[in-house]
Amino acid sequence: MLKFFNSLFGRVVIALVAGIVIGALFPHFAQSLRPLGDGFLKLIKMVIGPIVFCVVVGGMAHAGDLKKVGRVGLKAVVYFEAMTTIALLIGAVLAYATRPGVGMNIDLHSLDAASLSTYTEHAKSLKDTAAFLLKIIPETATDAFAKGDILQILVFSVLFGSALSLLGEKAQRVGSLIDELAQVFFRVMGFIIKLAPLGVLGAIAFTTGTYGVESLKQLGMLVIVFYASCIVFVAVVLGIVMRLAGFNVFKLIRYLREELSIVLGTASSDAVLPQVMRKLEWMGVKDSTVGLVIPTGYSFNLDGFSIYLTLAVIFIAQATNTPLSIHDLIVVVLVSLITSKGAHGIPGSAIVILAATLSAIPAIPVLGLVLILPVDWFVGIARALTNLIGNCVATVVVAVWENDIDKARARRVLNQDADLRFVPASAESTPRPASGEPAHAI
Repeated sequence: MLKFFNSLFGRVVIALVAGIVIGALFPHFAQSLRPLGDGFLKLIKMVIGPIVFCVVVGGMAHAGDLKKVGRVGLKAVVYFEAMTTIALLIGAVLAYATRPGVGMNIDLHSLDAASLSTYTEHAKSLKDTAAFLLKIIPETATDAFAKGDILQILVFSVLFGSALSLLGEKAQRVGSLIDELAQVFFRVMGFIIKLAPLGVLGAIAFTTGTYGVESLKQLGMLVIVFYASCIVFVAVVLGIVMRLAGFNVFKLIRYLREELSIVLGTASSDAVLPQVMRKLEWMGVKDSTVGLVIPTGYSFNLDGFSIYLTLAVIFIAQATNTPLSIHDLIVVVLVSLITSKGAHGIPGSAIVILAATLSAIPAIPVLGLVLILPVDWFVGIARALTNLIGNCVATVVVAVWENDIDKARARRVLNQDADLRFVPASAESTPRPASGEPAHAI
């Protein structure tokens, strides 16, 4: 029991429970705690850009062979598209099987269109494919870091890492500097992660105080179906994928329980991106593979988000008594394959992408999005959790395909071998081991 209270996971769970209690008993005070959650997320986002840059550039420089980097990237994209398609189909199948919106008989004239104005404005920018692709390219190198746009940072990092790799010994000092900077940023992240319980306390207290305890229990059939869909996807689809790769998905979830508990409280996977990358490297995955797959996956491999896209679209059609043909469903899936790639980094991303998707399908009223606004935060918890687990599984699978993982070490880590206990960056006294090399707890 003492070990539980002393662990980050234990403190986050305690903060989660305390936040719910405070929100239920003292709702006005709980709402004033929102800055704790917002502040924690801002601290995390402050260092995500530099960490992604250092990890991607360092990984490419160490990989040496740019053909290998390209091969890893191609395999990752193929895997992402396959998983995204399966996730979209699962959302559609379960929506039809459970019919969560049937019987609501919503009159569109009774819905408030004003509440959607902000989201539809953002959605307009996603209709132009050329504009969307150009948006991936930053205006300047510093602009990408200033905005914290992971995809733009990734583009710049790949170009920088490629140049560094081609220069070889001429750029050795630059490579060494970036490696040292990575250590510094990971140490900073270690300091920030210690504040996770406060961040979770503030976020969950504010939500409970604002929406009430009832909102945690009675979120409606849509939320229940979505959570069930995510569980099916993780346990069955990702479970089979991990089994084929030689590992157990539930052991991976247990290994990442601290990071997942933070996502549970904040509804944001951004908060744990750097820590997850560190843990996958510690597990035995080569740093160059982690550095390419994880950041790319944050924009291209949104499994939980993909499930929600088709589920929400069909829910709105059912709730408004809008008939959907097979052609409409095919269009939903195909459009979602494209629009889902623009989800990361957009304010209210789920509603924005849904608005962009529905605008391409005239049969379904965009105004129906008003129906799902009240539960978006709660749905966002499962979306973020599923997205994170999916990206970690993707990294392991691509690493297995490329033989970039020490399988023996990975199994020992996932089996909780005491000699390979993960050491947080803030507790390290010596440099962290290179991926694939033997390491021992400090």
